[in-house]
Order: sequence, then C-alpha cells, then structure tokens
Amino acid sequence: MNPLHKGTWRLLPLLAALVAGCDLPGRPNPADRPVPDEQVTNFDALYAMRCAGCHGADGKLGPAPPLNDPLFLSIVPDAELLRVITEGRAVTPAQKSPMPAFRLGKGAPLTAAQVKVWAELKEQTNIDPKQQNPLTAIQVKVLVEGIKKRWGQPPSPAGSVPPYIAPVGAGAGKMDEGTRVFARACAGCHGSQGQGGKNGERQIGAINSKAFLALTSDQALRRYAITGRPDLGMPAFDGKDGRPPDFRPLTSAEIDDLVALLAYWRLGGPGNGT
Repeated sequence: MNPLHKGTWRLLPLLAALVAGCDLPGRPNPADRPVPDEQVTNFDALYAMRCAGCHGADGKLGPAPPLNDPLFLSIVPDAELLRVITEGRAVTPAQKSPMPAFRLGKGAPLTAAQVKVWAELKEQTNIDPKQQNPLTAIQVKVLVEGIKKRWGQPPSPAGSVPPYIAPVGAGAGKMDEGTRVFARACAGCHGSQGQGGKNGERQIGAINSKAFLALTSDQALRRYAITGRPDLGMPAFDGKDGRPPDFRPLTSAEIDDLVALLAYWRLGGPGNGT
C-alpha cells in the first residue's frame, strides 16, 4: 500500500472522534465549570462556604454556638432562623456581633420557583431587597431546611423547655434575682463572680468578661442558658453537671433574670472582668 494512503487510514479514527465530539484529553467538560456563588444550591457546599468557619465543619466545635444541637433546633422558630441568616445578630442596636447579615440581593431575574420562595421569606423576615449580599432566596431556604433536616427532628424533650424567645409581656428580667440564679446554676463552674473556674479537671472560661459579653447578644445568652454548650460540656437549663444535687430546671423567668445580670456586667457592672 502507498505509505501516504497508509498514514491517511491511521488518521481516520481521530477524525471520526473529532466529528463525533468525543471528549479528548484537554477538552473542557461543561460539567466541571465553576458554578457562580449565587447559583450554588447544594446544602453541603453552601454550609461550607458560609457557615462552617464559625459554626464548625459538622455544626459544632466552632467559635460560634453549635447548630448541630437537637434541643436548639427544637425550640428556635423557623422565622427566627431565617431572620438571623438574613439580618445577622446584633449585640446592641449600635453594635453588631460577628454573625454577619446575608441580606438578599437583587441579582439576576428570578425564576418562578425563586419568586415563590422570595414571597415566603418576605412574610417571615424583615428583608431589605435593596441590600446586596451573597445569598439568594433559594440559598437561604436551602440553608434553613438543610440545618433542620440534618441536625434537627429530635425526640420530644421531657418536661417543659423554656421558649427560645422570651414570651411577649413577660417583662424585663431582674438583675438582683439574676444574681441568685447565677449562684445556683452557674457559679459552680464559672466562679462566684463569673471569673472562671473548674469542673473536675476541666478549666471553665470566664463569663464575666468584657470581650465575651461585647460579642454576645442577650438572645444568644438566653439560648446558652437554655441549651448550654453541649459541644463544650456546658449543661442545658435542666442539666445537673457542676450544679447542686437538688438543682431544679431553670424557668423562662429565671433565664430572663440571668440575662439581665449578664447584660449589667456587659455595661461594666461591679465585678466585671477583662
């Protein structure tokens, strides 16, 4: 056979592959293209990008309180979870905490599904559509539903659990009463003035600390008093670890009083730490 013809025959499979559009080495695969941040709707990817740095890779053992806590997820209203994700968390009206606001931006034109989700969120949260931030309505919904589905749905807690948000009309807590609640429920681990202490061989950090209280809102303090920090060994409102043998579960009113004391310490009340 003519050597030229022989070479042509050898090229035919390659030509056929090119015509057929086979993925040859080095050819980009559309499925491997990076997805723009605003189009990510996978819970694991969204959580890793937006939440894991503070709340921990598995929803616990991060600097922020755990989301992987069935008791917390059983009492926090969906609307409150939505609100905190979209608006962040404020310590005081003039002082924001490290929890950022992921307000929803205008972005690209919404699909019919996104319009529906947007309408649902507007009914439950105070969203300002003029603010630009990296979450879409779909992404907020994916985060809330994913957190609840992944770490929620606990068995019904025994007894009466104080509500996550203080009941309307309950009135402000009393700082003096909070001092007595602290002595009964907290001083065994945190020290008589909240300066820190020990539980067995475990060192317990100070709660009467300007740095800690400046970064922690009253609502977050209420949440800690109810759920504890299970990832750090802090008991919940009804736990007895580090507490007197006759300890009774904290009531909602007692938690209000305790928060009032901690808020007083935040403002520099007597005994305030560094």
